[in-house]
Amino acid sequence: MQINEMPFEDAIPIEGYGPNFFRVGGEVNEGAMILCGAEVTSWGGYEDTGPLTDLAGHIDFVVVGTGTEMTHVPKPFRAALTAAGIGIEVMATPTACRSYNILASEGRRVAVALLPV
Repeated sequence: MQINEMPFEDAIPIEGYGPNFFRVGGEVNEGAMILCGAEVTSWGGYEDTGPLTDLAGHIDFVVVGTGTEMTHVPKPFRAALTAAGIGIEVMATPTACRSYNILASEGRRVAVALLPV
């Protein structure tokens, strides 16, 4: 099997995660976070839609990591993002981290909002 390194031109990858932290660009970020391009932002969870809706026009969709297991996101959260023209892909946080890295390496207009495991 050949393993190819993924290029990240306009984004930084998620390098790792663990109990209540994410490692991005060599820095450890505690708690929930949003990553878009090279910008990491603390996230207050589903009630905190502002940092995501502010990305309208800059991203096409957000990958939402719901923690250890995939769960449904609250309807008001989904409605706020949909009203802003932002699509949503929901998955467990480990899968969301991997998916974001692939999409960002492809140059896609994507952000990730992660709840810790």
